[in-house]
Amino acid sequence: MKIQPLQLTIRELTKGYEDKQEEGVRGYGGKLDIRPPYQREFIYKDKQRDAVINTVRQDYPLNVMYWSVRADGNFEIIDGQQRTVSICRYVNKDFSIKGLKFHNLQGDEQKQILDYKLTIYLCSGTDSERLDWFETINISGEELTPQELKNAVYSGTWVTDAKRYFSKANRPKLGDDYLSGVAIRQEFLETVIDWISNGDIKGYMSDHQDHKDAKELWQYFQVVIKWVKTIFPEYRSEMKGVPFGRLYNVHKDEKPDPEKLEKRISTLMEDEDVTNKKGIYTYVLNGKEKFLNIRAFTDKQKREAWERQKGICPKCKEKKKWKFEEMEGDHKKPWHDGGKTIPENCEMLCKEHNREKAGK
Repeated sequence: MKIQPLQLTIRELTKGYEDKQEEGVRGYGGKLDIRPPYQREFIYKDKQRDAVINTVRQDYPLNVMYWSVRADGNFEIIDGQQRTVSICRYVNKDFSIKGLKFHNLQGDEQKQILDYKLTIYLCSGTDSERLDWFETINISGEELTPQELKNAVYSGTWVTDAKRYFSKANRPKLGDDYLSGVAIRQEFLETVIDWISNGDIKGYMSDHQDHKDAKELWQYFQVVIKWVKTIFPEYRSEMKGVPFGRLYNVHKDEKPDPEKLEKRISTLMEDEDVTNKKGIYTYVLNGKEKFLNIRAFTDKQKREAWERQKGICPKCKEKKKWKFEEMEGDHKKPWHDGGKTIPENCEMLCKEHNREKAGK
């Protein structure tokens, strides 16, 4: 990797600035690609954005920014996109600070901003070297999400199209109520790739990197959401963030009765022993209680049971007295048979028998 320093003014940086949304963002007389395919959307909050402008106005130094030199002699931003967009948008009169846009400033104040010098490092090398450098220098500042880094590594036509469906502000809003995270931080995209690949996100992106579009992913997502709405027609806030794609992959050929599922879900939602309400949707399909996080007995309840039993495990043939720390609390009548997490239903078992007990 060859790195050369460059100083240029904000006047030079913002010359020819244009933001064509999906078609890209450019500056530096059209020679700088401000948002390459692997870059993220503008995610600075107003406070961060304003801090960039205030730093410039006070003539304090901004952190170094990095550009990649393309084969055609033009450039693309590797690091510094958020600062660059903040500067360009302010000079372009897109926002104000304390009621003042750029054109509201006095002439000498405008000149001070336009004459402010930025320090740029120009990086030349292979695509892999450039992307390695991108991943390295982005460990500081506004930290990238794991999926943003993957977008950089597997940049190409597929990523660009996938972002159109799952990351852009004007994306189709189908299924937002079922996904956790923030779309522009690539968290929706990450979730859906995780679903379709059963956790092999890197493998899926590697296989599809050069595909011309992401229609397969989008069609899969539509099918999953339709399936969810069919078998779980009653929407609850607890459904947000449930791994429905993973459930679809396993249970898509089953034909559960939506009415019976809803009655079971409603009952479980009211059960105070079920502490993980999101897990209900997984449990009603696979029957595994571990997804419910059934409420455990308190130390006080377990101590009372241990004293009552005098440290004897009722499952052991030899009536050995166990220390309190060598035993675990469990339901005499299992939760799935209607047993509640109340003192009267607590019994202490040695660890071996507690873990062998059916229904765990």
